[in-house]
Amino acid sequence: MDSVLNGFINYLASEKKMAQNSLEAYKRDVLEFSEMIREKKNLSLSEASNTEIVAYLLKLKNDGKSAATVNRKIASLRAFYNYLTAQKLVSANPTVNIKSPKIERKSIEYLTIEEVETLLNLPDRSLKGLRDRAILELLYATGIRVSEIVEMDLEDVNLRMGFVTCTGEHGKARIIPMGRPSRVAVEEYIYEARPKFLRDADKAEKALFLNYSGSRLTRQGLWKLLKEYAKLAGLEHKLTPQTLRNSFAVHMIQNGADLKSLQELLGHEDISATQIYLTVSKNRIKEVYDKSHPRA
Repeated sequence: MDSVLNGFINYLASEKKMAQNSLEAYKRDVLEFSEMIREKKNLSLSEASNTEIVAYLLKLKNDGKSAATVNRKIASLRAFYNYLTAQKLVSANPTVNIKSPKIERKSIEYLTIEEVETLLNLPDRSLKGLRDRAILELLYATGIRVSEIVEMDLEDVNLRMGFVTCTGEHGKARIIPMGRPSRVAVEEYIYEARPKFLRDADKAEKALFLNYSGSRLTRQGLWKLLKEYAKLAGLEHKLTPQTLRNSFAVHMIQNGADLKSLQELLGHEDISATQIYLTVSKNRIKEVYDKSHPRA
């Protein structure tokens, strides 16, 4: 079954254009399920039935896994068995009629405009500072995911027209405008700092953002960078890549952006994922009303 699983992962990579971290998560989820049914009933993945899927979900619940984690694992198994069905490797899909648990919506964490300004003004004019300012400006200006910014190549940036091209989680390319401050920061980084990060002038490195070894900046490297500036800005418990993405979306909504345009900018497949930002805007309007109207 290893060859089938590898075929499935290759399919996700080539056809669905999934990011590497997503591929690893899908593979890990399928292998976890495989191990469970092998130990419990000595079954292979192709022999699993709806009963084994339900038993697996009960185990996850008993292990205290969150609804979000369970949903992800269900999605992995559903995609895997859809693939097996399409390849005619199983006669029936055991994930049919399996319902995902409901997820309670958590409050959206985002920065105020003043907090964003404080954050973006922190990097200095050193090589690292020029790079870091470009990263922070680009994250806030475009709302792209952390995986998307570390996977971005130099050729994905159009400074003359002021936009970046981004291939998201589902392989659909989208063009996202950059504001002037972001454009200036990225241009300064590309021409003043990036060549010095590259070190070896003959090295053919496509990545937009580089680390000190002249290679592509990793997710871990970007997280470390954010933690550094979060501490300086007094936002240790608030700042993550998702916080900046949320801030982009909330500030766009608060300044009149329509939901459909925001969905395209964020790269959401389903508009319901974008609608959660409306609740923040509605709460803000109610708060302003309560504070401002004499008969509120």
